[in-house]
Amino acid sequence: MLWLRSALFNLFFYAWTAFVSVSMLPALLWPRVLGVKVAKGWIAGVNVGLRLICGVRVEVRGRERMPEGPVLIAAKHQSAWDTIELLAICGMPAVVLKRELTWIPLYGWYIMAMGGIPIDRSAGARALKDMVRQAKLAVAQGRSVLIFPQGTRVAPGRKLEYQPGVAALYSQLGLPCIPVALNSGLVWPRRQFLRPSGTITVEFLTPIPPGLRREPFMTTLEARVEAASDALAALARPSSGP
Repeated sequence: MLWLRSALFNLFFYAWTAFVSVSMLPALLWPRVLGVKVAKGWIAGVNVGLRLICGVRVEVRGRERMPEGPVLIAAKHQSAWDTIELLAICGMPAVVLKRELTWIPLYGWYIMAMGGIPIDRSAGARALKDMVRQAKLAVAQGRSVLIFPQGTRVAPGRKLEYQPGVAALYSQLGLPCIPVALNSGLVWPRRQFLRPSGTITVEFLTPIPPGLRREPFMTTLEARVEAASDALAALARPSSGP
């Protein structure tokens, strides 16, 4: 049953994505606010498919910790789910992503239309400067900025160094940083076909106020996100039964 559910969901996911991407091409010419509505509709459809086909539910904790106005959101990244659902959960922020994703036909076009922040990770310091410049423009428009501090998907239980990009944004934007923990890798594992049932939990943690020096900020951010993500993984292991 798990294999069958996973096959049905993957078929639904790609069919739904293709339908929305092609039918909504005119949205690329619309103001961003209308493109956001299209993206939210697509994301809602993915969630419905996960719930009805795979038995996956989503729980969000700590919304009350999100202040009004733009913030820097630093989220754990375990799954492709994060790049889809966190946009809606976090209020459609400007998301920092690797430039190569914008080269994907249709998908990349929508990312740019949504005001994403692509970075060339091979460009070193120049990439950081360009990322900060684009992030400041987004904040000036009243948008929050979302970054995955480890720069890639990391399976539950694995550890990977936090990259300097999040520290650059924190110091230059002067915004509170909202750490976000999650356990999505349990039910949408990286590069795996199966989609076990279970509950994905996203937790907004205690904000880190602006103004900390680099080292205490990075230490605080990593400690909070890793501890909370480990706790969520320990509390929720997916079911592979019928």
